[in-house]
Amino acid sequence: MNNFNWVAAKDYYVLFKSKYLQHFKKLAVILLLTLSFTEVFSQQPAKKETPPPLPSRQISGIVKDSTDLGVIGATVSLTSDKDTLKTSTNSDGIFVFKDVKSATYTLVVQSIGYEKSPVMRFKQNDIIPRIVMDPIMLKEQKNTLNEVVINGTPSVTYKTDTVEYKASDYVVRKNATVDELLKKMEGMEVGTDGSLVHQGETVARAKLNGKEYLGGDIANAIKNLPAEIVDKIQIVDDYGDQAARTGVKDGDPQKILNITTRTDKSVGNMMNLNAAGGSNERKEAGLFTTRINGNQQMGLNGNYKDVINLNALSGSTTNADARFSLRDKIGKKIDYNLNYQFTNSNGDNLNETESLSNIGGGKDNPDGGQLFSKNTSNSLQKSKNHTFKFEFEVNLDSNDYLKVIPTFNYSSSDNNSASTVMQRGSDIALKLDQDRNITNNNSRTAPEFGISAFYQHTFKKYRRNFSTQIDLNKNNQDNEQDRYNLTTIYLEDLTTKESILNQIIARKNMRDNYRGSMTYVEPLGVNTQFEVNAQVNYNGYDNTATTRNILADGLSDVVDSLSNIYNYSFTQGRIALNFRYGMANTSKVRFSVGITGVPSLLSGTKQSLGTTTNRSSFNLIPIARFEYRWTRQQKMSLNYSGNAVEPTFDQIQPVRDVTNPNNPIIGNPNLRATFVHTIRGDYNNYIANSKLNFSLNTNGSYTENAVIRNVQLVDNPDPNLAGSKINETRFVNVSGVYRLNGNYNISKQLNNRKYNLQLNGSASYSHNLSMRDGILNTTNITSLNQRFGPKINPTEWFEINADIGYKIDKSDNTTPGFVNNTINTLSLNLDGRIYLWDVWMFAYNGSKQYIDGVVGNTNNRPLVINASLERQLFNRRGQITFQAFDILNQNNTLSYDQLADGGYTNTRVNPISRYFMLKLSMRLQKWSGAQGRGGRGIMRRGDGSFM
Repeated sequence: MNNFNWVAAKDYYVLFKSKYLQHFKKLAVILLLTLSFTEVFSQQPAKKETPPPLPSRQISGIVKDSTDLGVIGATVSLTSDKDTLKTSTNSDGIFVFKDVKSATYTLVVQSIGYEKSPVMRFKQNDIIPRIVMDPIMLKEQKNTLNEVVINGTPSVTYKTDTVEYKASDYVVRKNATVDELLKKMEGMEVGTDGSLVHQGETVARAKLNGKEYLGGDIANAIKNLPAEIVDKIQIVDDYGDQAARTGVKDGDPQKILNITTRTDKSVGNMMNLNAAGGSNERKEAGLFTTRINGNQQMGLNGNYKDVINLNALSGSTTNADARFSLRDKIGKKIDYNLNYQFTNSNGDNLNETESLSNIGGGKDNPDGGQLFSKNTSNSLQKSKNHTFKFEFEVNLDSNDYLKVIPTFNYSSSDNNSASTVMQRGSDIALKLDQDRNITNNNSRTAPEFGISAFYQHTFKKYRRNFSTQIDLNKNNQDNEQDRYNLTTIYLEDLTTKESILNQIIARKNMRDNYRGSMTYVEPLGVNTQFEVNAQVNYNGYDNTATTRNILADGLSDVVDSLSNIYNYSFTQGRIALNFRYGMANTSKVRFSVGITGVPSLLSGTKQSLGTTTNRSSFNLIPIARFEYRWTRQQKMSLNYSGNAVEPTFDQIQPVRDVTNPNNPIIGNPNLRATFVHTIRGDYNNYIANSKLNFSLNTNGSYTENAVIRNVQLVDNPDPNLAGSKINETRFVNVSGVYRLNGNYNISKQLNNRKYNLQLNGSASYSHNLSMRDGILNTTNITSLNQRFGPKINPTEWFEINADIGYKIDKSDNTTPGFVNNTINTLSLNLDGRIYLWDVWMFAYNGSKQYIDGVVGNTNNRPLVINASLERQLFNRRGQITFQAFDILNQNNTLSYDQLADGGYTNTRVNPISRYFMLKLSMRLQKWSGAQGRGGRGIMRRGDGSFM
């Protein structure tokens, strides 16, 4: 061992190090990695098992068209190995399937006017309880006729309760306002005062994107908002907020204008300023400013006018009004709308009215006679009005909705007038010959409070819902009148007698109205549903009218015979059961059938005479509505409605009310309730390829037990006026009153809407019943009105509109001696604009009338010409305008009115209508597009409101 070779040992160590140490390192690394992985996996929790799929889920989505608006009433079909379901989209284009058993399914969507969607297959996560799908887009259907193809949405579409116009199809100049756009559309008539008539019916209020805009004032909306922001114009038959959410319609609709904005111009600010002055001390000024951001709206509008009153012989009126409106959200669930309006009017007017009344002669003179009256009055009028409305909408959760609207209105007025009345009779009416000089000083205040609350609950089952609404209103009106009346009677023996009445009459009228309603809707299938509606309406009245004579030494005590103190209430219930068919948008046939029971109770007490009345009644009214839709451009509808109306308290009180000594009133306790049957038919057809629109509206009504006045000549009980006569009014029931009305509109667009031919007209026939001295008279009033109006706009700088109209008003009476009347009016109207050098605009407007048959008309061939010259300033932001009105000073005709008893009333209008004005105006505006949250697209409902 001592001789051990250290050199060999060293070599052996080197060899071991180089050959085996490498294996050792590899083993060490493998061991370390193994320990590391073991540590990591030991720290992780055990793997969870996949949860089982849910037994059912809710699937929802939205169907939209190419304009990004929801498609209303589209039919959506869902099928799977476990489901066969079908539903329709609501008014926002949203569909909901509840209790879907499989998360793997197919969808098919179809709607009239759109191409049927292809079969869409989906495989969703089966553990999610609520699945919200991406928007489904439908393409507009291509319409082929005579090998002409129209792509895209037609210009005019007829939907349920809505006529819709696509604004982009109507070309207007830059900086045009909405009223100029409306004038281009079929069936629209826009007045110079901002009024709007659609297919012969007046449009009452305005909305912007489905929300009431600036208190709903039509003129403010269409004369200020720019046409460039408009996407669609909708004319809606509005049955109220409750009907809009439940679909249950009750009563007659109101025409509403709804303006939907373009998505890329739904955010903006604008301000309009104007001031004008002219001859005859005319002055005007106005401010309009608004902020719109999707559903958020804010507006301020103020106007001041000091003008000559064109509806009187002479005088002027100063009007000032201001409106403020704010619509916004509080958090995510509460929407509110605040509206305030103030108006102030001061007028000084001279008026002249002439009227003719037919008087039956009774037994003494069966040939009857006429009573001619002429009234000239000069009045000073002051009035103020404040209106406040605060509207809350609260989405309590996905199934519960609450809307609360408190309101307050306060009005006051002071009127001072002096008038002279001349009455001259023929035959039996000679004993009514008299002159009266009357002075009236009248002051009135009327505060009114109200609140309305609406609640709706939607159930899990689609379309099943329950709603209730409560309305409370309280009105308190105080009126004090100081009346002086000097009457001179001309007797048959050519002598005269005089009587003086000098009195103070104080009236206090309080009215409470309470209304409650409940509606329940039960879907019976995809296309049918059953509806129940019940309501109670209570009106309570507390009226006091006390009269005191003004004597030389002061006021007298209350004169009982000239006073009237009474209170009464009218309570009416309604319960309606209705079956409706045609809920799916693919249904061409839609109808409702049902019945309404109407119990009512009228009760009251006349304290001044110690009488009491209690009356009850019950009526059954059928429900009948029918609609047939060939396409989205062609439809017809037929609706029946019935309405029962109880007589008023004064009409049934069997006492002599001599509040007005010249016309005492005696009620009839045996009066029956009036029942009115009304049937209405509509037909609309828009042929897109020909740009031809045809609309026809007809309605007729028949009245059973109509309450009419029986006016009798009786001896004047005033001993100072012995030998003279007065009118005494009683009431009777008659049947047979009916009315027929119809209007049509035909519009044809030519050469890419450069030429628009419009033919429209109306016809009405009224069969009226009246009674004089117990003799029943029938007055038939026929009215025909036809108009043809071509609109020509061949180039951007030239526009001319013509209108030729012919109107006949004719009245025929069955009683001998009654005067029949026929009035013929031919009217020629021409207006237009000429744009010069892009900054000048000359506008003109002329009308010529040929009037025959108006008694006392001094100018039956008036020619009225108006003109203006406008200069654009500041890159079209400003304007200076010189205006001339009634250049020839011929607007001094009479306005006339045919009366139901065969008579007429003529009012002489202001002959001083020529004036000149210089007007400065400025318009500032900026618009941009609405942005979705997180870069997502904008979702909108069918009325244009943003979701």
